[in-house]
Amino acid sequence: MKPYYPFTAICGQDQFKLALLLTTIDPSLGGVLVMGDKGTGKTTTVRALASLLHNPVQPFPFVNLPVGATEDRVLGSVDLEILINEKREQVRKGLLAAAHGGILYIDEVNLLNDYIMDVLLDASSSGGYYLERDGLSAWQDSRFILIGTMNPEEGELRPQLLDRFGLCVTVSTPADKVQRATIMQRRLAFDAGPQQFVHAFAETEREMNRAVNLARTLLDQVYISEDTYLEVADHCLEHQAEGMRADILIIKAARAYAAFSNRLAVTSADVHHVAPLVLAHRSKQRNPPSRSQQRQREHAPSPDRGEYHTESSRNL
Repeated sequence: MKPYYPFTAICGQDQFKLALLLTTIDPSLGGVLVMGDKGTGKTTTVRALASLLHNPVQPFPFVNLPVGATEDRVLGSVDLEILINEKREQVRKGLLAAAHGGILYIDEVNLLNDYIMDVLLDASSSGGYYLERDGLSAWQDSRFILIGTMNPEEGELRPQLLDRFGLCVTVSTPADKVQRATIMQRRLAFDAGPQQFVHAFAETEREMNRAVNLARTLLDQVYISEDTYLEVADHCLEHQAEGMRADILIIKAARAYAAFSNRLAVTSADVHHVAPLVLAHRSKQRNPPSRSQQRQREHAPSPDRGEYHTESSRNL
């Protein structure tokens, strides 16, 4: 197998890596949309995740869906050679079926044909699709983790499609010079000796793989209190998120984060940690004051009595 850059060797992009891990632990989160600068290692990071999750017994597919791919290539077709020579119908699997059990990665997802986008989002939510070709109707299993990248300057996604991505993260060019130096050093070391570099991170990769697999087994055992549900509802109301999708996704993401942290109960800190990933592309209000903060403001001591009140804000 060709050596890919190790996931645990990627420096920075913590929110991006967290979003990928959460949707790997709970694929029902609905995938990750990544927005931001070119040259920030988006593709490298996604490939690294696929490599992290790969094992010889159960390969983890990684399928890169080109923006200009035809419908037959994406959905599949009837194998004409077998039909002509052997007089029988056999399905030639498309990219969606090939991604079953793995990652479907789309660079510049905002430029993808609307029809193809609708089909793959439906497949992502239902676990497959019917291939209808020349009288043939065949079900194709297609459960995958959908990861799309885009530069908003090159065009927006339709709102209804944007909402179908469970998590969203913006990746920016590192501003810290020490971090940039580390990225350069590691990349040069990998290019000079891929096998040696991969070997140096082999143990941390195994530890991460074990953590993800353990989190998957713990997921359904994680307890969510009534107060947590109310707190999540409060977040979504403050951000004026439409519908109930955001509420459900924050609960799922917080549960996955608790399981990844090897805990069996969701905490308020878990909610705060994952909520920005869900609300980033759904919020209609940025950094609103919480209801408790509003109450504090109403009853805050008057400055003219020499008393001052300092509030902390939610950084969502």
